[in-house]
Amino acid sequence: MLNEIYNKRILALAADIPHSERLAEPDASATAVSKLCGSKVTVDVKLDGEGRIAAYGAEVKACALGQASSSIVARHAIGASAEELHEVGAAMRAMLKEGGEPPRGIYGGKWADLEVLEPVREYKARHASTLLVFDAIEEAVEAALAKPGSGTAAQPRTLTSTGPAE
Repeated sequence: MLNEIYNKRILALAADIPHSERLAEPDASATAVSKLCGSKVTVDVKLDGEGRIAAYGAEVKACALGQASSSIVARHAIGASAEELHEVGAAMRAMLKEGGEPPRGIYGGKWADLEVLEPVREYKARHASTLLVFDAIEEAVEAALAKPGSGTAAQPRTLTSTGPAE
């Protein structure tokens, strides 16, 4: 039932998204949009000298599931590397689309909160909005790493999610 995916924990996370303001001067930005429901997540990042996120900001205009996943990512983004974010994003995609395990054990359990989104697996129409933040943050970090120099904003990019794979 839908009560399973819109539980108290999901709603609490959706109502409390840290770093929910855009950065004034990000190294890069990316926007992901769900064609299915119109949810939209824009992520700004600044990287440190080791390529890890030093500052994170986001604007989330999404349903409760997109807000909840964005909330969890915002809590753990600072200090994360591109490799870590790619691994977490891949684990989330596998959890939702392939019946994989939640990313509880990776990076010392840092991302275990994402387990709360496991019931979304049964609702393919909700996968895209749940995964928007992962698409956006991975793209933003890749753009920041590819950018020569630092301190100036890269051109923002918009990704479009086509929804669940048939």
